[in-house]
Amino acid sequence: MDESDRISAAFKALGEPIRLRLFALIAAHDELCVCHLTHALALPQSTVSRQLGVLRHAGLVATRRDGKWMYYRTCGPLAPPLVSILNDCLSPLLQDDRCRLQMVRSDCSDA
Repeated sequence: MDESDRISAAFKALGEPIRLRLFALIAAHDELCVCHLTHALALPQSTVSRQLGVLRHAGLVATRRDGKWMYYRTCGPLAPPLVSILNDCLSPLLQDDRCRLQMVRSDCSDA
């Protein structure tokens, strides 16, 4: 796969609103668990996992398993410029997702 194919695959992966929201949330943190993303987006775990698989296949996120939990983080050479674009253009649109994520993460740390 050459550079233009990688760029095209990344934009295709981010062309779906759920994947765009997932990538933006992950990019705003070092890494996030699928359970946090599920609650933040108010979507079924199967939907979140399937969409994360597309992002992983496009080389935009990587995984780390910790027991039964799967954690995602951004990766690859395209991630930093894409994160910058998302922060500049979409930050206000993603505020609700970020608020829900913050509540979920606070609840988890209190438990």
